[in-house]
Amino acid sequence: MGAATSNTHSKAIGYIVWFFGFTGAHRFYYGKQISGTIYFFTLGLLGVGWLIDLFLIPGMDRQADRKYAAGRLDYTIAWILLTFGFFLGLHRFYMAKYISGVIYLLTGGLFGVGYLYDLWTLNGQIDEINRESN
Repeated sequence: MGAATSNTHSKAIGYIVWFFGFTGAHRFYYGKQISGTIYFFTLGLLGVGWLIDLFLIPGMDRQADRKYAAGRLDYTIAWILLTFGFFLGLHRFYMAKYISGVIYLLTGGLFGVGYLYDLWTLNGQIDEINRESN
């Protein structure tokens, strides 16, 4: 068997956000930004891709676990904070990015543009912080 992988993402959370998968939420969570964006604009490939993904989540979870580094920040916590506190910048405070957290708080996530940016980059931001702290 190959190198050991860490459990950076949660299958349970993957399935929970899959429920909102027609928006691409689960694909963004697992670091699949391009297909997440396609799902966002096509309502999960008109629901067909969304249903198929029910069976693909375990594989997406394994890929994310291999791709991203574990460390002091938890990917799932950051994604929950982004999902439910997106315009408040809670995920930014969690990552100790206090200045941008305050900016998000005062501007509604930079008027939504910052939220979209973080959908695309959150896994990479956490990965970078975790690799630096190891």
